Amino acid sequence: MQLEGSSAQLVVVGASGFGRETLDVIVAHNEAHPESAFEVVGVLDDGPNERNLGRLAARGVPHLGRIDEYLSVHAPAAYVLAIGSPAVREALVARLDAAGWRAATVVHPSASIGTQQDWADGVVVCGGAQVSTNVKLGRHVHINPNASIGHDADLRDYVSINPAATISGEVVVQARALVGAGAIVLQGLTVGSDTVVGAGSVVTKDVPDDSVVIGVPGRWR
Repeated sequence: MQLEGSSAQLVVVGASGFGRETLDVIVAHNEAHPESAFEVVGVLDDGPNERNLGRLAARGVPHLGRIDEYLSVHAPAAYVLAIGSPAVREALVARLDAAGWRAATVVHPSASIGTQQDWADGVVVCGGAQVSTNVKLGRHVHINPNASIGHDADLRDYVSINPAATISGEVVVQARALVGAGAIVLQGLTVGSDTVVGAGSVVTKDVPDDSVVIGVPGRWR
């Protein structure tokens, strides 16, 4: 869901690196599209360290506290889930959905987005990413900076595509899989659910569920 209207309020969930990168995506969106700007209420995180709290404070973004405590005293609102781990994202969404919150999609204006997109709620697309034509993105998919998603790709719920990774055309990436930085998945292949493709690896054949892929060509155990 892309929230429309001026100053739509938004809570970011996650105070670490990707949380702050997501804040940058929102800032860039607001500058490019003031007519549909988000008003960031603050950041929720169950256990931020002092370094991340200091980095939030330096940019004037408040830490709103722990997730369940905040949900218990505030009315449902819009949120963007900015946590790198696919499994953790899935667990948190169950809590947020149960509380009646709704997920927003945020896209950096420097991303290149093709036509005929089919996206579920909660997608985050970072700067420099390229998403080609007829791409399907499931709930809370994260496309990191300078990643490339080829035509007719199908990325299922909670998938993470890390910086500069390449997903070729007609690839299927099953739920909760993570494709590491600079990795490549060749045309028409399937990456199984809960799989991790290591940074810089090249996937040359279908990968089963619950695998860890390393090397060129990619091998798994």
